[in-house]
Amino acid sequence: MEQGAAALTIDTVAKKMGISKGGVQYCFNSKEAMIDAMFEHWEGGYEARFNQVVANDNSANNRVRAHIHATHDHDKLSFAKGASLMAALLQTPEYLQSTKAWYQQRLAGVDTTTVEGKRARLAFLATEGAFLLRYFGLMDIDDNEWEEIFSDIDSELVTVTTK
Repeated sequence: MEQGAAALTIDTVAKKMGISKGGVQYCFNSKEAMIDAMFEHWEGGYEARFNQVVANDNSANNRVRAHIHATHDHDKLSFAKGASLMAALLQTPEYLQSTKAWYQQRLAGVDTTTVEGKRARLAFLATEGAFLLRYFGLMDIDDNEWEEIFSDIDSELVTVTTK
C-alpha cells in the first residue's frame, strides 16, 4: 500500500502475510475482490456505529450526525489502515469514483439553504478534515486533541442545530 494501488497485488499481500499466493487467490477471485474485502473489514465498525445512530432517524442531517459520531468513535488501528488503503487507491480512477459516490451519499439531502443544513455540511467537512489530517499524517493529533476537536464540532455545529 505504501507504493500505491498498482503495488497492491495478490502476490504482495501473500508475501506480507506469510501465506501462499494460492491461499490468497482461494479467498479472493481478483485484486478488486481483495480490496473490497479490506474496505469492508476496516469499515465494519464505522458502519455499525453509523447505522446505530440513524436507526430511528434517517434524515439527511442525522446521517451527517451519524458520520460524525462514527468517525469520532472509531477503532484507531482500523482507521489508520483504511486511510493508508484509501491514499493508495485514490490514484486509481475506478476507486476514486466509488469514494466520490460514498461522499456524495453521505451529504445527500442536506438542505444547505437552511442554517441547520449549512451547519451540518460544515460539521461533515470539519470531521473529514480532522480525519484526513490525523490519518494521513499531515498533523499530529493525539487522543486528547481528537476528543477536543469532536467536542467542538458537536457543541459549535451539531448541537446548535437542534436548539
